Amino acid sequence: MNASELRQMSDEQLQLTLDESARALFKLRMQAQTERLDAPSELRRHRRLIARIHTVRHMRDRNRAKGMERLP
Repeated sequence: MNASELRQMSDEQLQLTLDESARALFKLRMQAQTERLDAPSELRRHRRLIARIHTVRHMRDRNRAKGMERLP
């Protein structure tokens, strides 16, 4: 999922995606510690997705503070 797809989501959808990704990252970390991880690249993918979501949310908060609802 890229940043443009995340920008098109509503705040509620972003929160759900963030929760799902955080849960998946936790499970992957536990699996990495307890047994062999099948796809180590999944850790990086979920970390980056979480970072992208936080970035989009931060940009929206800044735009709202400036009085702008959305930028094109």
